[in-house]
Amino acid sequence: MLSPKRVKHRKVFRGRNIPDAKSAQRGNSISFGDFGLVSMENKQLTARQIEAARIAMTRYIKRGGKVWIRIFPHIPYTKKPAETRMGKGKGSPERWVAAVKPGTVMFEIAGVESGLAEQAMKLASSKLPIKTKFVVRHHAG
Repeated sequence: MLSPKRVKHRKVFRGRNIPDAKSAQRGNSISFGDFGLVSMENKQLTARQIEAARIAMTRYIKRGGKVWIRIFPHIPYTKKPAETRMGKGKGSPERWVAAVKPGTVMFEIAGVESGLAEQAMKLASSKLPIKTKFVVRHHAG
């Protein structure tokens, strides 16, 4: 599963989840592959969800072609134990999450035909808790 090797701060603030968030300014175009899976919502994806989507894609394309994961879970998500009284500080880090904005390209595939790539992305999308869309890279010329 994806997790950072080291971080500057062990615990960070939660941040805000704005439903009408602005679309992504970075990571919003297909850079490596020919087909991509783009997020349509603002959400935090866990490392487990990203890994489940990756496995679904690679199994469907039978390890043919190449898959790029364009998001990385570098935000620690803390949680206090169940039935714990208030106070006594912040909880310990439970899992790692990636903040995804609308328009972010999350996965890319190259080296497979369009129909196979679209079906693989559809399977990956079913593992994620957000609305997504399949996009095709337009080559210049």
